[in-house]
Amino acid sequence: MKTLVLKIDVDTLRGTLIGVPRLMSQHQAYGISATFLFSLGPDHTGRAIKRVFRKGFLGKVSRTSVLQHYGLRTLLYGTLLPGPDIGLRAATVLRAVRDAGFEVGIHTWDHIAWQDGVSTASESWTFRQMERAENRFNELFGYAAHVHGAAGWQMNDSAFKHLDQAAIQVSSDCRGQEPFVPVINGVALRCPQLPTTLPTLDELIGLNGVTEDNAAHRVLEMTEQSPAHGHVFTLHAELEGMRLNAIYDKLLQGWQRQGYRFMCMGEKVNTLDIQNLPRCTVVYGELAGRSGTLALQGPVRI
Repeated sequence: MKTLVLKIDVDTLRGTLIGVPRLMSQHQAYGISATFLFSLGPDHTGRAIKRVFRKGFLGKVSRTSVLQHYGLRTLLYGTLLPGPDIGLRAATVLRAVRDAGFEVGIHTWDHIAWQDGVSTASESWTFRQMERAENRFNELFGYAAHVHGAAGWQMNDSAFKHLDQAAIQVSSDCRGQEPFVPVINGVALRCPQLPTTLPTLDELIGLNGVTEDNAAHRVLEMTEQSPAHGHVFTLHAELEGMRLNAIYDKLLQGWQRQGYRFMCMGEKVNTLDIQNLPRCTVVYGELAGRSGTLALQGPVRI
């Protein structure tokens, strides 16, 4: 069976209010399952300006039309404008996704703080950020989250360990090739990882001849053949839910023609024999089209 997990990262208030309802309706129209991962605290998108000194950041900004994707107001949140609380401002939208039958989970508390700070953060800072998101999720939905996917594929050892403490059943915090159980400091953890296996649209567009016109075709070439455990594709409410929505629609149609069965993360993990998944370390490195380093499925298996 060819399986495809669709993982929707929601980073901003604008993406929550505009992109999420559009994606929800789109998936309902196709009868397609997906996992929505929410940023639940303040939207401080404007603070990303300090990434200007990060290798590859300016190139990515020039390729992906940040202003068009995010809007001027969002790009001022946390700097010239106060950062709105997404979980409070958009509670009705978040619950509507759950009520429509979609799987919902945690992306982060403060997207910018996590993405820019977790790699060097202390255990106490890491736990505090994760616990704030967990508490807000419980307040909104009335139960503990069982699905997680880190902002920007940014993690540290403490964050991986906390997933076990929080009884998260499945997480997607890395880029990689197949489902695995992470090994941290020589110890295999309990929470399995479903790494993102395919590049995102914003990583592809503007490089190697890929444009908005042919991006869907390029991704579909990559999914013509399915690996044994299928694929995980990450999309964003701010991109595929808005300016790149037509491209995403072509992908959904193409994947249907290719015979994929669409799954949320919880459905996928229930098909796996977790005891026999590979035990892999996590390494940190660069990927084409994305600035900075991120968590990658390591080559060493234990």
